[in-house]
Amino acid sequence: MAAPKRNDAARLEATEARIAALDLPKGGFTATARAAALARFREMGLPGRRDEYWRWTDPALFAAVEPQLGDAFRVDKPIFEGRDKLRLVFVDGIFDAAASDDPAIAGVEIARLSEADRADIHWAKALYGALEAEGQHPVVRPFAALNTATATEGLLIRVTGRAARPLHISYRQSATNSDAVLHHVVRLEKGAELTLLETGTPGARSNVVMEVEVGEGARFHHLRPQGRALDRAMITHLFARVAEGALFKSFTLTANGRMTRNEAVIRIAGDGAVAHIAGTALGDGVDGQFHHDDTIFIDHGAEDCESRQVFKKVLKNGAHGIFQGKILVRPGAQRTDGYQISQSLLLDEDSQFLAKPELEIYADDVKCSHGSTTGAIDETALFYLRSRGVPRADAEALLVLSFVADAIAEIENAEFAADIEARIEDWLARRKH
Repeated sequence: MAAPKRNDAARLEATEARIAALDLPKGGFTATARAAALARFREMGLPGRRDEYWRWTDPALFAAVEPQLGDAFRVDKPIFEGRDKLRLVFVDGIFDAAASDDPAIAGVEIARLSEADRADIHWAKALYGALEAEGQHPVVRPFAALNTATATEGLLIRVTGRAARPLHISYRQSATNSDAVLHHVVRLEKGAELTLLETGTPGARSNVVMEVEVGEGARFHHLRPQGRALDRAMITHLFARVAEGALFKSFTLTANGRMTRNEAVIRIAGDGAVAHIAGTALGDGVDGQFHHDDTIFIDHGAEDCESRQVFKKVLKNGAHGIFQGKILVRPGAQRTDGYQISQSLLLDEDSQFLAKPELEIYADDVKCSHGSTTGAIDETALFYLRSRGVPRADAEALLVLSFVADAIAEIENAEFAADIEARIEDWLARRKH
């Protein structure tokens, strides 16, 4: 493992202080993986602003021994209401069985990490921490290793057929100082299919890891509207391995939040596989600090595969948006089709968008592209709408919806896409002036 260079004694001291404060789990089928993860974390150390992939995002809120946040948070407005789904609820990072539905569902096996880890044998033993460990190359991700070493709550989901209905992981925050650490493992067997919804705010500070293995010919759909808590600090890691002929699709909507960093490492391991990841961030600094970072790595290691990265950010009143995205095409990954676009719409002159798009290609028969743009509201389009009697605030809202439409289009289910669009419309409506 190529750890960052360390010449900072204070950082080493902070890393050891973070470890010393941990209540490390013991025993269970995860014991070996946790020990390896702790060793990785100690070797890598806590990241700092001098690390290449943290130079635009200050990791201090995640590195602190205790959450260092204010007490302003909102109860999340429900989303996907009225849809047929199986609800699994976590409150401040702890599973709430009373608020959850019966986990029995055709085509799916569901277990709690805290209960399953009492045994020495489980199907998740081969996966827990495995994709996270693979995802530490070529860029180290210390907070993911910290999660693997310490998480005691999460879901172990094995999909053996077509899930009878979507699974809905609902996060709720009830305490102003909750520090939620969750680790989910999802395995889709050959030909299986699952739609997984993640909504809400796990805690005042959250560290969530999801490892997803998509088997041959399987289909995985992931929708993640993150919560509206103003003082939330959230870091997420999505690690996926996509087998031959399989489909992986993930969409994230982020509105509000003091500090959010969503990382994804997707390894396309089988011929003919497809991986799409998209996101929309809505940030208004009038609510307080808004800093949003998408850091994405897609690794093409097979032939005739396709990937798409589509990210849109709408920023105003001093909000900050970051996008760091990379497509790696390995030797032999011929006929790769890789596409990446990151765009921001700045609704004033005080907001900022920083982007670092990357391509690294070692095959000669590929079609890969990336682009990144930053701009303001199109004044010509705005004038056109206003000249036809549309009030300015409504006209701006229409143009914002048009701007994010490409990202929403990545959601295949029309009903869920409509729910996401309604959430964006609600955010815009509350900001009309």
